[in-house]
Amino acid sequence: MPKKKKLEYLPQQLLVEGDKDRHVIWALCQKHQLPQNFSVELPKKAEGIEALLRILPIKLKNEEIKTLGIVVDADLDLTTRWQSVSDKLQESGYQNIPKEIPQTGWIHKQAKLPKIGVWVMPNNQLPGMLEDFVTYLIPDEDILKVKAEAILQEIETAKINPYSLTHHSKALIHTWLAWQKKPGMPMGQAITAKALSNNSEIANIFIIWLQKLFSN
Repeated sequence: MPKKKKLEYLPQQLLVEGDKDRHVIWALCQKHQLPQNFSVELPKKAEGIEALLRILPIKLKNEEIKTLGIVVDADLDLTTRWQSVSDKLQESGYQNIPKEIPQTGWIHKQAKLPKIGVWVMPNNQLPGMLEDFVTYLIPDEDILKVKAEAILQEIETAKINPYSLTHHSKALIHTWLAWQKKPGMPMGQAITAKALSNNSEIANIFIIWLQKLFSN
């Protein structure tokens, strides 16, 4: 698992929107025994996409950084999110950026610039966020997921849900986590505790992207 201490200037870094992303990725890396050759970083003053996009050009100008991975949420519009990241990369000198992010994530090498990689949660194909990605880690045969979905559908149909429908996946995963042996585990801890699968198809594709990105 990538270490947490004194990682600001490791030559290989993964930039994420927030602490939840970091803990989920740490847990997956630990389960898959990835080499400890990169750090997982987030914006220092604020979390979220805007803070990440502000710090991105600064990271890319840091001559000590040799490889930079970027993990962001698609939120409501995958195309818009990919474009916002692409624009920042183009401003920093990157060329030949595809119009659409590949299904398996994007990795690119360019002379005199850090090796770059981008993953858009949940799976580079759909709108959504980290919580959608983690929901895919619930085992297929799990009956509590079906029950949680039914309950959320019931309260949403009755329009008594305090959360917005855009946060349905957040409500789903945290409802499901509340019903586990240790209720209310954080998502990363649930991976470590094997309540969530680290060998689901989406997790494996993400890990392969990390391995390719940070390989020497």
